[in-house]
Amino acid sequence: MRDTEFRNVTSVGDLERLENALRALSAEIAEDYATDKAALAEAVLGAQPAAHGLLALVSGQTLGAALYSPLFSTVRGAAGVYVSDLWVNADARGQGLGAHLLAQVMRAGAARWQATWLKLAVYDHSRDSQQFYKRLGFEPACGMQEMSLGPQGVGALIKRNS
Repeated sequence: MRDTEFRNVTSVGDLERLENALRALSAEIAEDYATDKAALAEAVLGAQPAAHGLLALVSGQTLGAALYSPLFSTVRGAAGVYVSDLWVNADARGQGLGAHLLAQVMRAGAARWQATWLKLAVYDHSRDSQQFYKRLGFEPACGMQEMSLGPQGVGALIKRNS
């Protein structure tokens, strides 16, 4: 990927490219895209960003994108990077762009948060993605289950514990 420009999302124009990539990813994995432009803008370009975006551009065309954020593990004793979304255009797959995007994300995390490790989630039905990550050396997390609490549950938790 010699002619690839990796660019952090720092402008409204870049944000639009990121959103288009994230929408394409959601469509490809048959997931709803619930984020609106204002929420994504606040998360990535706001005063205290909750996430960072990275674009991979070739000849001005967006061929890849990543959305990532910091996390800290007391078990690992170090900061890490959580990649919530990674997308590579179908025409660019199999050429190493996904691995280059992850390496750029890790470089940014190391510079920003002294991150030493990388975490992501992959859907059970996404076998190609699982194989891609395994080829890079990712291993499934064993002995734990990812759990989440949605907005309704968060509201109830706060209300019960106020």
